[in-house]
Amino acid sequence: MPQRSSQPDRIPGRAADRPDRPHRVVVIVDQNSNPFELGCATEVFGLRRPEIGRELYDFALCSAEPRTVMRDGFFTLAGVAGLEATDTADTVIVPNRPDVEVPRRPAVLDAVRRAHARGARLLGFCSGAFTLAEAGVLDGRRATAHWQWADTFRARFPAVRLEPDVLFVDDGDILTAAGSAAALDLGLHVVRRDHGAEIANAVSRRLVFAAHRDGGQRQFVERPVPRIPDASLAPLLAWAQERLDAPLTVADLAARAAVSPATLHRRFRAELGTTPLAWLTGERIALACRLIERGETRLDTVARRSGLGTAAHLRALMHRETGLAPSAYRRRFGPGAGDGAPFHVKQRVSRETPPAARPATSPLGP
Repeated sequence: MPQRSSQPDRIPGRAADRPDRPHRVVVIVDQNSNPFELGCATEVFGLRRPEIGRELYDFALCSAEPRTVMRDGFFTLAGVAGLEATDTADTVIVPNRPDVEVPRRPAVLDAVRRAHARGARLLGFCSGAFTLAEAGVLDGRRATAHWQWADTFRARFPAVRLEPDVLFVDDGDILTAAGSAAALDLGLHVVRRDHGAEIANAVSRRLVFAAHRDGGQRQFVERPVPRIPDASLAPLLAWAQERLDAPLTVADLAARAAVSPATLHRRFRAELGTTPLAWLTGERIALACRLIERGETRLDTVARRSGLGTAAHLRALMHRETGLAPSAYRRRFGPGAGDGAPFHVKQRVSRETPPAARPATSPLGP
């Protein structure tokens, strides 16, 4: 069952209470941290967005030492703030390192604990879940980590409710991503949670990355290489996305692809990790959110243009997938919504037939 975020809508010290500045994101960099995840955080939260017209985040890096040697000594990071930068952060991204058996620095763990105690949001990318668990903030909480380290994590932190088969877990004020590529998925999820689907789509377009891979998606989809490469589902998906307002069915999709419904179901499972109906529903909900953000106030019109049928059906699905009624979603993200202060929506847990869009993925590296 989906769970509502355990974090309140407004937290003291957040941008919601300080409209004079954007939400502040601070990344802790530690010895032997992986530069890829650091790059993901910088790309999502640190770049200027002139195409959006406003700054989404105030971004900074910090470290326990003036010079930090990154993974395998490839380069040294210098000139960043000290750990005291976390004391004014609204969101703290904790360090990840491939040497998961090596304890984190006490100063780093103390900074994480202080941030959590005053209500900051915490993000862990890949092995960052180990940092959060060492700091003691994950006990009794849901989290994920790279599948390669699942057994090690469980053995060391039995009090944490590990979900090793998903891309990321949103547990309210603590969010964790399973692997390197999943750091981008979680980052875009946070942008969508903070600023809405339209802004998240703009950021994903600049990244040339899928706007939404649901957190409940498996970390990798086992798909044997066929002797003759099968045609991609991409043309079918593009065709369907242009016709979301039409009464499309799984049979219609199968007919368009010139395969049986059973074959189409297998291909969706193999390529996207979901079902045709779940993908179609997820695309329609995403379109409904964008229409509301763009100013459409008539729910019957939103329901019709997104292919969801009736206003009642739209209300039910939006509440299930975002935790908000359409009117509340409009207040958060519609025209004139204000400074885009963060809020928190439901995050689906992994289930056999998820209702959201799940684009194709490949095995995630550590």
